[in-house]
Parts: sequence; structure tokens; C-alpha cells
Amino acid sequence: MSPFVRNLLILAAIAAGIVVLNAETALATAGTLLRFAFIVAIAVVAYFFWRDVGRREIETWAGRKQAIFYCAIALFVADLIWFFTASLRGLDALAFFVVAGVSIYAAVRTWLDGKRLV
Repeated sequence: MSPFVRNLLILAAIAAGIVVLNAETALATAGTLLRFAFIVAIAVVAYFFWRDVGRREIETWAGRKQAIFYCAIALFVADLIWFFTASLRGLDALAFFVVAGVSIYAAVRTWLDGKRLV
């Protein structure tokens, strides 16, 4: 038996077990908890990166550049939380990508300008 077929049979057995045990609610709850845990893990990694690397360098920038950089990061984080908690379709998805692109552009542009001056 090929590994692909074996893995499909394993997935089918797990799906059948969920249906037989009527565990759809528990599975949805576990999925929601994992989604929030993923958001928290991303936030912790970003905080550690900022604390170890970025904070000392960002403190040397002018106040306006610091404000632009931190506001762009905050907007991107709010946009990601919206993406992970809501189901985005149509214009909502377009708005997500536009806001993410603008905030990433502002943060990267400010970061590169700050690195050039230091």
C-alpha cells in the first residue's frame, strides 16, 4: 500500500471516529483554541524579537519615525487578528490585503530609513 493511500485511510478513520462519537462541537472548540494559541505564539515571538533586537535600534530614531513604525505594526497586528477571527470574503478580503500591504510598506520603509540614518 502506498503511503498516500495509507494516510488517506488514516484521515478517513479519524473523520469517521469524530462523526460516530458526535464530537463535532469538541473539534470546533479545539480548532478555535488552536487558532487563538497560534495568534498568541506569533505575538510572543514578535515581542521577543522586538525586545532582543529592535528596541535598542528603534530608540535611536526620531520620535515621528518611531510613531509611524509602531502604528504600522499595531495596524498590521489588528489586521491579522481580524483575519484569524473573521471569515473574510469579497471586499473584506480585499480590505485585509490592502491594509496589510500598506502597513507592511510603512513599517519596512520606516525601518530602512532608520537604518540608513544610524
